[in-house]
Amino acid sequence: MFHRLTRWLNPDLAIDLGTANTLVYAKNRGLIIDEPSVVAVAKNARGGPSRVLAVGREAKEMLGRTPGSIVAIRPMKDGVIADLDHAKVMLRKFVERVTGAGGIKNPDMAIGVPSGVTSVEKIAIKSAAENARASQIYLPEEPMAAAIGANLPVVEPTGSMIVDIGGGTTEVAVISLKGIVYSQSVRIGGDKMDEAIIAYIRRNHNRLVGESSAERIKKEIGTACPPE
Repeated sequence: MFHRLTRWLNPDLAIDLGTANTLVYAKNRGLIIDEPSVVAVAKNARGGPSRVLAVGREAKEMLGRTPGSIVAIRPMKDGVIADLDHAKVMLRKFVERVTGAGGIKNPDMAIGVPSGVTSVEKIAIKSAAENARASQIYLPEEPMAAAIGANLPVVEPTGSMIVDIGGGTTEVAVISLKGIVYSQSVRIGGDKMDEAIIAYIRRNHNRLVGESSAERIKKEIGTACPPE
């Protein structure tokens, strides 16, 4: 286990392929990409292949504001890939921004996955990474990656609990002696909170708000700490 840890702790790129946002960290350069996991495509009226217009922040701004010919797609759902074709496009575009002219070619990638990920879901993530021209692909479990990032004593004989709430999943794990003693992945996260806000406003105030407005409300009034 420790040997695997040392391998994926030093990749060229570390990627959090999240339901709501995708983060790309480059070795010796820091966090380069922190953008929404959204792809905007233009549908072909004649039934041909769709054309990708934008990914990330620019694509998210189109959510709920596009004509019928343009669709904003979220290829990630519940922390895993739901739309492989568009996930491939999104990841490749993000990686190209980091590895552009004079950048890293065929980088090693570490991509965090939920602790409850299936073998089929892992294959989909590897396929997306290979399409982004990855050389070596490591898939560390997100609770372990989060615990190391939070400087918890994961190598010591003591229990450390991590709760990682993402857009699509919530990961709870107990870690000790370089391994996960117990973990539970629940496919409920920030997106469900947004849906609850939309439903509450519609039911109690007869108003319809979009995903972006619900997310903004959540960030502005939601807190994990008691107010001062």
